[in-house]
Amino acid sequence: MKAIGYCTRLGALGCAVVAWCLATLPTATSARGATLDDVRARGHLICGVGDGVAGFSHVDERGVWSGFDVDFCGAVATAVFGRKDAVKFRPLSAANSFQALRGNEVDLLARATTWTLSRDIELGLRYAGTMFHDGQGFLVRRGAAVASVLELSGASVCVLGGTSAEQGVVDYFRTRQMRYQVVVAERWGDLVKAYVAGTCTLLSGDVSVLALERSRLAKPADHMLLPELITKQPSGPAVRQGDEQWFSIVKWTLMALIAAEELGLTSENVDEQRSSTLPDIRRFLGVDANLGQGLGLEADWAYRVVRQVGNYGEIFTRNVGGKSPLALERGMNGLWTSGGLMYAIPLR
Repeated sequence: MKAIGYCTRLGALGCAVVAWCLATLPTATSARGATLDDVRARGHLICGVGDGVAGFSHVDERGVWSGFDVDFCGAVATAVFGRKDAVKFRPLSAANSFQALRGNEVDLLARATTWTLSRDIELGLRYAGTMFHDGQGFLVRRGAAVASVLELSGASVCVLGGTSAEQGVVDYFRTRQMRYQVVVAERWGDLVKAYVAGTCTLLSGDVSVLALERSRLAKPADHMLLPELITKQPSGPAVRQGDEQWFSIVKWTLMALIAAEELGLTSENVDEQRSSTLPDIRRFLGVDANLGQGLGLEADWAYRVVRQVGNYGEIFTRNVGGKSPLALERGMNGLWTSGGLMYAIPLR
């Protein structure tokens, strides 16, 4: 009504301009629910994941998918359908992942890609949050008897040449006025061979990649990841811009996984916890509140997610943590109460 009143003071041309602007604005119906409606009509979620990334998205000879990102897709499917298997996976490379999301080939991109300003703003995407904190680090032989890269002035470092990783090594050592020697190669496999052969003291790359390479070595226990990270690479699920409801569903599914761990809820105890007297737990499980209503989900969606997929800690441990070949420590991916960076926005 205010627009109409203002229009009458602008004359015929002004009214025409206002009418055109109003007509081009997305309606509440189009801005809400388009993706959720499509997913429900199809009967399953289509989730974009990495193409054979051990610990994050791997498919075995039977066609069964597993991994950190795969479990998150299952969590979103559970939130929407009540079943973690209501999802189909689309393996994507780094080169085609964003295009697949923008082109509506997938509903959700769970592939581990670093959250940056340009990707968040220029590619028509929205990151729903940080699911995994990665970064460039160092792998060293335990026989070197060091606990920090700061003890390795004069060390030789194997790193991919002509990349930001090489520049990261140069900047790190120069800033600290430490002597160093860079050993470069164009292929990652050649760098790993050089490290195994003893050509370099350190192998540098993303910690998740270093952990995978360590698991493939003849004696993984003879090698350790040093605590220093020289870059920060937060990764998480991304969706298309323009659908606030779907963005919220993905974001709050991630928050629910973290909140469940904060509350001590696991896939093993969540059933018995439905009789808890603690308000936060009863609200989270949908016993005394309906946190799904505003999302277009059932009241107990978070309970179903934890029951079928587990909490964030369970997902981390079985895929990339102590119960996996990667054997990564929680570190930054630990809860804020344990010195990590993971915390959930309050679910209330």
